[in-house]
Amino acid sequence: MNIPKSFDQVDQWKSIIFLYDSALREINTKIEILNNEFVHIYNYNPIEHIKSRLKTPDSIVKKLKRYGYDVTIDNMVEKLNDIAGIRIICSFTSDIYQIAEMITKQSDVTVLYVKDYIENPKPNGYKSYHMVVTIPIYLTDGPVDTKVEVQIRTVAMDFWASLEHKIYYKFEGNAPAYLQQELKACADVVNMLDKKMFSLNQAILELSEAQKPIPDGGDSKAEEE
Repeated sequence: MNIPKSFDQVDQWKSIIFLYDSALREINTKIEILNNEFVHIYNYNPIEHIKSRLKTPDSIVKKLKRYGYDVTIDNMVEKLNDIAGIRIICSFTSDIYQIAEMITKQSDVTVLYVKDYIENPKPNGYKSYHMVVTIPIYLTDGPVDTKVEVQIRTVAMDFWASLEHKIYYKFEGNAPAYLQQELKACADVVNMLDKKMFSLNQAILELSEAQKPIPDGGDSKAEEE
C-alpha cells in the first residue's frame, strides 16, 4: 500500500482508513450485484444479509500488541488482514462455497489465502469460511491494492459465533471450562440444524419440481398412442 512517507502520522492514518473504507464499499457493491444476478438468473437469493466493519484504532493497537508487533502504520498494513471486514450471511452451507467461487472469479479480486473452518472447525466449534482478498482502489495516482477479510457463514453459524464472541470478551478469553463445553455442544447442534435445514430445502425443491405441470406436447409417447 503506497502511502507517501512525507505524510505525518495523522495524514497516513486518514489515508489508510479511507482506502479500507473504499475497499469495503467496492466489495459490498460487487457482492450485491452478484446476488442480484443470481436472483435474476435462478430466482434464488443465496445471501440473507451482508455486514461490514472497520476495526477501531483501539482494536488495531490491541491486536498488534497481542501479536508482539510494534504499533506502527507499516505493521498495521502489513501484519493485519482484517482491518476491513465483510461478513456474508447465507441460508445453507452449499451457498457458502458458491458465493466464495463467485467472488474468486472477479477479475480484479485477488485471493491471498483461504481458511476453511467449515471443513476444519476450530476446537471450540467455530465454523465459517474466511478469505483474505485484495481489491484495487483507483486513485488519482493509480490503483492501490487494499486488503479485505471476507467471512461467509450460515445464519445458524453466525448466531453461534455472535454468542461465543460475547462470552469470550465477557471473560477476556478465559471462560470457565463448563461454558466452553456447553458452547461446543451448541456448535454441534448448530451443525446438525444446518444439515437438517439443507435436507429439508432439497426435499421442498424436489417436491416443487415434481408438481410442475407437464408442458403441452411434452409426452410424445402418449400422443402416439
